[in-house]
Parts: sequence; C-alpha cells; structure tokens
Amino acid sequence: MLAVFVRGADPFFVQALRLIAFDSYQRLAPQPYDPDLPVRVVDIDPESIARFGQWPWPRTIMRDLVLRLTERNAAAVTFDILFAEADRTSLEEVVKRLPPDQAHRLQGTAGSPTNDELFAAALKAAPAVLPIILTGQASSPAFAPKAGFAFAGDDPKPFLWAFPGAESNLPVLDAAAKGIGSMNLFPNRDGVVRQIPLFFRFGDRIVPSLAAEALRVAQGASTYILKSSNASGETAFGQKTGLNSVRIGDIEIATDAAGALTLKFRQSNPSAFIPAWKLLAGEVDESQIAGRIILIGTSTPGLLDLRATPLDAALPGVEIQAQIIEHILAGRRLTRPDYALAAEQCLIIALGLLMALTMSRLTPGWAAGLGALLPVTVIVCGWISFRYWDLLFDPVYPSLVLLLLTAGITFYIYRQVETQRAEVRSAFRRYLAPEVVEDIIASPAKLALGGEVRELTLMFCDVRDFTSISEGLTASELTTFINELMTPLSDIILRERGTIDKYMGDAIMAFWNAPLDVNDHAQRACRAAIAMVGEMAGLNREWQEKARAAGRPFIPVRIGIGINTGQCCVGNLGSKQRFDYSAIGDEVNVTSRLEGLTKLYGLPAVAGELTVNQCPDLSVLELDLIRVKGRAQPTRIFGLADVLSYSASELAHLRPLHEEFLQAYREQKWDETEMLITRCRKASAGTLDTYYAVFAARIKMLRGAALRLDWDGAFALTEK
Repeated sequence: MLAVFVRGADPFFVQALRLIAFDSYQRLAPQPYDPDLPVRVVDIDPESIARFGQWPWPRTIMRDLVLRLTERNAAAVTFDILFAEADRTSLEEVVKRLPPDQAHRLQGTAGSPTNDELFAAALKAAPAVLPIILTGQASSPAFAPKAGFAFAGDDPKPFLWAFPGAESNLPVLDAAAKGIGSMNLFPNRDGVVRQIPLFFRFGDRIVPSLAAEALRVAQGASTYILKSSNASGETAFGQKTGLNSVRIGDIEIATDAAGALTLKFRQSNPSAFIPAWKLLAGEVDESQIAGRIILIGTSTPGLLDLRATPLDAALPGVEIQAQIIEHILAGRRLTRPDYALAAEQCLIIALGLLMALTMSRLTPGWAAGLGALLPVTVIVCGWISFRYWDLLFDPVYPSLVLLLLTAGITFYIYRQVETQRAEVRSAFRRYLAPEVVEDIIASPAKLALGGEVRELTLMFCDVRDFTSISEGLTASELTTFINELMTPLSDIILRERGTIDKYMGDAIMAFWNAPLDVNDHAQRACRAAIAMVGEMAGLNREWQEKARAAGRPFIPVRIGIGINTGQCCVGNLGSKQRFDYSAIGDEVNVTSRLEGLTKLYGLPAVAGELTVNQCPDLSVLELDLIRVKGRAQPTRIFGLADVLSYSASELAHLRPLHEEFLQAYREQKWDETEMLITRCRKASAGTLDTYYAVFAARIKMLRGAALRLDWDGAFALTEK
C-alpha cells in the first residue's frame, strides 16, 4: 500500500523514472523522417548569417524571404522569431541614434515607408503567422486574436496553461499577420521538451500555439473547435475532466486534459531544412515550397534557440515546431490513457500479492526466477504498448516496486533461514566440526542415518602417561589441563581442514576428506601431526612455569599420533535417538593401532604406507613391516622425520644406516643387524633409542625361534 500511496503522490523521482522510460522507448524506435509531409524550415544558418551580415537582419531581408515564399505559393509562412522592436537599420531609427547636429541635417531624408512597414506589407499579402511569447510577468500587449473559438462541452479554460503576461510583435506587424500563436516550448524539470500544449490561457482569452496557427492558416480555417468533457459523445460521468480533442480545419487532434500533445519525436534531418541564403538567391525550386507550411527560424548555436528532446540534446526550437506540425499531419498518436495510473496501481497490488503469497512457498531458484520474470514482463508489455498501440504505460515504477518486494521477501526468507541455521549451529557446534555443521545446514537431508564409502586419512592422538599426569591434579585442574591441551591441537586440525570426529578423554579422533572433499588430505593430516608435536613444546613451557609457581613437580606431556589412509564408511552413524557424524571400518582400527605403536617405538608420530605414498615431499623413515590381524598382506609404517628435530645433514647420515639395518633384519642377519643397531643409535643421537631397543629385544627372541623360509620380517599387530 505504501508503493500505491507514493505513486499517487507522484514525487519528482517517480516522475523522472517514468520520463526516462518514455524517452528510452523513443530512442529504441525513433520516428523516421517523412519527406512527403508538407513541412519545411527556412533556416537562418551560420552560412546565411555569414552572407548577409550579423543578426538581427534588416526587416527588408525578412520581407524578401516572405516575398520569395509567397511567390512560390507557400501554404503558410510561419516565423519562429519575435519582432518586438523596430528595425534598427531603418533610416529613421538610424537618425534617432545620431548626434543632434548630424540628425538635424538628415531629418528630412527619413520617410515612409519604413523597413517595418515594408515587412508588414509583405506579411499582409502572405499567409503569414507571427509568434508571441507568454510570460509569468503581468502585461497587456496590444495584439488581437486572429481566430475564433467554438466549444463543445465544458469550458476548457480552467484546464489550459495560464499566463498573466505576453510579449508580442510591433503592432503594425501583428495587424498584418493572418495568424498569431505562442512559440513557447515548456520542458520538464530535467530540461527536456516532451509535451506540447496546443492552446494557452492569457487572461480570459485562449491563445493558440504557433504550430496550431500554422495549421489553421495553411487550411484557410477561421475557427478552432475545442471538444471537452460532457460534450456529445464524450462520457465524463458529470465530472469536468478538461479537453478531449481539438479540430483545426479538417484535422481532429486528440489531446490530454490541458490540450497538450505528447510528441513522437524524430531525429534532426537536414532534408527538412532550406538555407535562407539559397531562398534569397533564388536557388530553391518551387516544388520545395508550394503547398507547404514553411517555418522560418534559426539553427545557429550562438542565437541560443536550442532545446533538448528525448532524441537530441540540442535541437533548434523551430525544428521542434516543425515536428509538432509533422506529428499532427501524419496522424501520429502518443497518449497516456486516463486509466493508466489506475491500471499501474492495480498491477502493483495484484503482482505484489502474487509474490507475497507464492515466493515463500517456492524453492530459491523458482523464487528468483519469478522475481526476475515479473519485472521483465512489465517492461516488455510497456514496450509493446508503445511500439504497436502508441500508449504510454510506466514500466519503471511497477518494476521497481516488484524488485523491492522481491528483495524484501528474499530478505525475510533469508532471515528465517539464517535464524534456523543459527539454531542448528548452536545445537551442533559443540558436537561436530564446523564443516560438518555447514554441510548439514546446506543439505539438511544429510541428517538422515546412513553413510558413504570414501577414502579418508585418519588420525588418532593420545596423551602419553595420562594416568600419572592426572593423579597429581584436582578435578578442576584436570579439566583446565584437558581444555588447554585440546584447544590448540583442535585448532591445528581444523586449520588443515580436518574434521574432529570425537574426543575420548585425553584422545582425539579426526579425519580428512569428509564431509567435504580435500584433495591433499594425506598431506594435510601429516602437516597437522607435525604442527601438533611442535605445539607441545610451547604448551610444556607454559605448564612448567605454572607448576613452578604452584610449587609442585612438573611432568612433561607427550603425545602420540597415528595416521593412516584407506577406505572407510563415513556418515551419520548411531541410533534413531542419537547419532554422530563419524567414520568406521578396518582402517580406523589400523590407525588406532598405529597410534599405540608410538608408545612401543617411543616416537611422536607413526604413519601408514598409503599415507606416505600420497606425500612425495614428506621426509620419513621406514619403521617396520606390520601385519594387522585379519590381513594377509603386511603394511609398512613410517616415522615422520620432521618431528625428530634432525638437521638435514644428520638425517642424511642416519638414513642409509637405518635402511641397511632394516634390510639385514629382514634377511635374518642377526649379528649384522645388532652391529648396525649400535651404529644407528650413535647416528640418531639417542632420539631413536627406544625404537632400536625394541628391535634389539626382538632379535634376542627371534634367534632361538624356528622361522619359516619365507619370513618377511613383518611384526604381527595383535593388540593396541
């Protein structure tokens, strides 16, 4: 309803949008120039001024123009030039401006006829029309109307544009002319001329426009017939609604209530112009003049008779007068119907209700389509009405209202969706990784039970000797410790686009490549493991300072991380009453076992073979060949060299010794293996002592065992 009220008030910005649309219509389909229409402009162009001298010209030249046109049988000679002052080039006017002694000597030479009288004589013998200018300042010019007026229906005067004053020509010239009309052109507030009144009110008199007078004189008519509301055949339901049409001679013209036309403009065309110098030089054929309405004016920019139209930024005023006459003679109609406003408001209400009732029930795609389709339809219908029926319906304001309604409804729906999403986030963010929450918000159907099989990289992270650590802490301190430990480790996992499956006391289970695809999931998991081990150094320093401040012993906190890659089932798993987004499968169990091996080997992180294969740039040391229960093929496991704090040179020295050690071990060369263990311990600077001690103990056990000939050195992994 607010939109309907604003349209009824019709503020300037609404008018401006409407006018821009109507101008755009005319630019898209401008009216072509028709050379057969009997209208021409005698143009006082720059070349004519260069030939005959500066403006204003002597009235004798203007007389010659009229004589040439009369000789060539012009239907009407219409001036778009006001002759309000006497000709300064007349001898008597020159004498007035001379010094007294010179004026006295020439006094007897001035006589009749004057230049103005000569001009008046030519006007009297021609079908001449002169202009007046209506003004806002009260005045009483001495000009007599040349035409009569007959009314059918209500008095049209209250609806006409009214002016208290006017500027007219010299009385001798007005008396000689066959017609007198207003040359006023009234632009809209943006300076563009669009509507042309055919009649005005000056006091109690009706004054025709210059174009209307030219048409009347050209037809030899004496009277205008103005048909208003409540005339015979006109239905106004008793209301006074102003003018409906005007008859000028044999031509009937439909107008708006104020007697104005909305002009269907054409672009300026040189073919419509006859240079004044050519006419005076006798170089214009009679066929270009005879039977035509001739308007005399100027296109010279310096004379400032330029106006803006929907098609031209600067069009001579005389050409606009010519286009008015062309518009009428061609029978063109460009009207905004009386019912246009009501139709547009009903359209706004109907389409607004349609959108309000349907958009909230549609999918976003269909809602967006409807929101775009309706304004486009309104614009297309407005264009069709103009192009084929010459009707002006405003497409901009209804379209703008529909777009604003679309935006408002979309915003309302968006707020509802965001509120629901916020509720989902609030409910699930404590249990699921942020990516999982967003995935659920984007696809609520994924909340259903079930999963999919896909390749994941899994991680288990556990705190070493957690029982010993927790024994020295109160429940509150233990909670604080767990939070301080899990928060930075979780941040690292999430930063690497991992999904935290669950917290299990002092342990974390996480995985990569679900629910969102992560192409480099193995590399990200390894980077996360390296960063988590590095984070522990800073955390231990903080806890050590706190323990020292509290006066209690400090036990360094170490973590063990197992990483493995393989096919798993991932999705919403559990019961109908409670379920979690989690991963299950044999690879999950293997990953848990790898995390357990970090205790056995005394290493911070152990990775599976498939994980390492997907990380060609990762620096690793092969640790062992393990056989998981239920699998025939053994799996190689690796330690991440980046968590062992070796320099590049130290690692380069250790790696070949380590590889020789594993090769000798698998070939059952126990003595050589023990010798290589000693060398490796020395090269590893004690970092891998626990690892090598495991193999030293294993060799002692294997020396007395009866091994099969195809023994591959695999270690059977039977428990965590």
